[in-house]
Order: sequence, then structure tokens, then C-alpha cells
Amino acid sequence: MQDNYYNEIKHTLIKNNVTRAVKQYSINRSDLNTYYEVGRLLSEAGKHYGEGIIKEYSKRLTNEFGKGYTISNLKYFRQFYIFSKSHTVCDLLTWSHYRTLLSLSDDNEIDYYIMISKNQNLSVRQLKERIDSNEYGRLPLKAKNQLITHVEPTAIDLVKDPIIIKHDPNKQIQSEEELHQTILEYLEDFLNELGDDFTFKASEYRITIGDRYNYIDLLLYNIKYRCYVVVELKVTELKAEHMGQIKKYMGYIDTHKKSIDDNNTVGIIICKRNNQYVIDYCSDPRITSREYIIL
Repeated sequence: MQDNYYNEIKHTLIKNNVTRAVKQYSINRSDLNTYYEVGRLLSEAGKHYGEGIIKEYSKRLTNEFGKGYTISNLKYFRQFYIFSKSHTVCDLLTWSHYRTLLSLSDDNEIDYYIMISKNQNLSVRQLKERIDSNEYGRLPLKAKNQLITHVEPTAIDLVKDPIIIKHDPNKQIQSEEELHQTILEYLEDFLNELGDDFTFKASEYRITIGDRYNYIDLLLYNIKYRCYVVVELKVTELKAEHMGQIKKYMGYIDTHKKSIDDNNTVGIIICKRNNQYVIDYCSDPRITSREYIIL
């Protein structure tokens, strides 16, 4: 009787090998369907013959098909079958993506990484980097709840806290100028930290308030939410004057730069946060303060 399961698994694998050989475009879909089906059969066989059946099947499949059918791989196939009961499998992601996601246990976290992998076309390496940086864990609670309830978050809602800033380990960051330069050197990583659809517009963007020149550290634009984003960098804790400063800058952009089709400018203050953190809330929902850590 147990040979019936083995023969079905063998037939499924042979069918997949044929598909891979003659239909290059559908390799990924065929792989995912195959591993799902093998996982289902292994799950059923295990109910009848116990956990030891995987070891036996691994040995027999390796003898017939060669590498790739270790005990651990067969367990991954079975885990993928169980995983598929709770999550929609999309063939935009490869088996390697799903292998990476199988290490996670929180369903909401898994759904988040599936979403950004599809929307941002993440490679497996990029996905691993996002997971290793605990990107989901650094999302504000409000954003997590919105994702769970399928409510559309805003640009600000998806900004991580803390923000991880990559830098050259041989360089010290002791001033706002050094922090600014570090962000520019790793600009793509920085924009990814903020969230999806942020684009760079200018560094040290000059504006005139009264009879004085002022300089916005970073001026960004969010394509999805159609709004300018003013970013101010501080190497101290957040202070009251920082809030007043960024409100002036946001008002200037709203008055002089945004078009009739743009939404109101939002503001982000990136600051150090120590035990003497001064302000931890702001009445203007378009301004958010975020701690940064250097990686």
C-alpha cells in the first residue's frame, strides 16, 4: 500500500521534469504545483506509516532521480503543502522565495513579505535582507493592523521604526552632514527603508523663507500617494524647534511646489532617541519622527 504513495510521488516528479524540459516559461509554476502535490502525498503517507516514511522515500527517490530529495527537502515539500492552506501561492515567487518564507511562523508577517515580494519584484537575496532586518517587526502597530484588515495604509504609516541606515564602517557619523552624506551614498537602501514608491527629488533643496535661504535636507516624492515628502536629519534627540522647522518647510512646498493634483506635503524627522527623548507625539498627522540606527 505504501508503494502506491511512492509511485504517485514518482509519477508527479517525472511529469514535472517533462514540463521543465519542453515548457521553459512555465517551469516555476510547474515546480510549485509539483512540490505542493508531493507535499500532500507525503502528508497522507505519514498519517498511515509514520514519520519514518520520509527517510525511506528519500533514499528511494535519490537512487532513482539523483540529488534534491534529501530528508530535509521532502520535509520542506510537506511544509509547503501545509503552508499553502493558509497563504495564496503566487507563481511570481519562486520555490526559493517560499523556502525562505517557510522559516517564518507568523501568518501576518508571511503575508506582508509575500506582498512586498510581488509588488516590488524582490529577488530571493533582497527578501532575505528584508527579513534579516526585521522589516515587518519595525512597522508601526497601526500599519500592521491596517494590513491585517486590508485597509490602505498611508505613506507615513509604512515608514519603519527604527530606520536602518547603512554606512561605511570605516567612517564615523558625528554630524548631520556626515549622516546626510551616508544616506546619499546608500540612497536606494534608504528609500527602501522608508517604504514603497518613494523617489528622490533633491538634496539640500534651497527655499526662501522671509529674507533668508533655508535648505531641506532631503526632498522626496511618493508616487503612489502623490505627495512631496520633506525629510530632516538630526543627530540629537527630537526637540520642539525641529517640529516648527519642518512645518515651515512643508508649508513652503505646499505653497510653492506642489501642483493642484498633489496631496499635502508630509514630513519625516529622523533623529537619535536616547533616554532623554523629548517629544514622542505630534499633533500634525503628516509629521512622523523616527529613530535611526546605523548598520
